[in-house]
Order: sequence, then C-alpha cells, then structure tokens
Amino acid sequence: QVQLVESGGGLVQPGGSLRLSCAASGFTLDYYVIAWFRQAPGKEREGVSCMSSSDGSTYYADSVKGRFTISKDNSKSRVYLQMNNLKPEDTAAYYCAADPYSVVCALDHRYDYWGQGTQVTVSS
Repeated sequence: QVQLVESGGGLVQPGGSLRLSCAASGFTLDYYVIAWFRQAPGKEREGVSCMSSSDGSTYYADSVKGRFTISKDNSKSRVYLQMNNLKPEDTAAYYCAADPYSVVCALDHRYDYWGQGTQVTVSS
C-alpha cells in the first residue's frame, strides 16, 4: 500500500526557512517521479517542484525558483523541500505526490499518489 506522509510545516516569519519532509512507504522511491504541490485557500492547486526518477533532474515553478530546493534520500525513502526566504504568498497546504508511470518529471502530469498535506503559514 503506497503511502506518503508530510511533516515539517508550521508558522514562520517572512524571510524565514522551513524544510518539509515526506515519508514514502509501500513503493521504491528510486523509480517514481516525485513532486511537491501547494494549495492556498480559495486558489487552485499549484505545482511547486518535481524530480525525475531517470537522472534526478529537477524542475521548479517560477514563483519558487532560487528559493526552494527539492531533494530525496532513497535510503530513507524520504523526499524533502527546503524553503528559504519565505514570503506571505507561500502560505498554503503543501502536498507531496508520486507518479509511477513517468521517468521525467513535469508538474502537469497525473500523479497517482498523494499525501495528506502539511500547512505552511508565512506571517509576521
């Protein structure tokens, strides 16, 4: 049974940092494209970043490029999202997701597996 469980969200001041973690179980992380999405109240879900399973290449939405970093530790079956220089507009529920069918990541692919989300609030 595939399961993704996010953690690490919280309240942070503008300019601060957070590292989100996603614990994966029930599948081999090496072979899946993984991604982070977010959804703010009243807004559509937005792709934030993804990582290809083929070569570990990464992709970032323009809104987070240069501030966020996606990474994974296959030995621990964990996916991370390091978020620096956070802005109030980064406030959202953040979700990790896995795509078992692709090898190259894209944020407009269908992701079959999702976590329950972790809330990030950026406010002074």
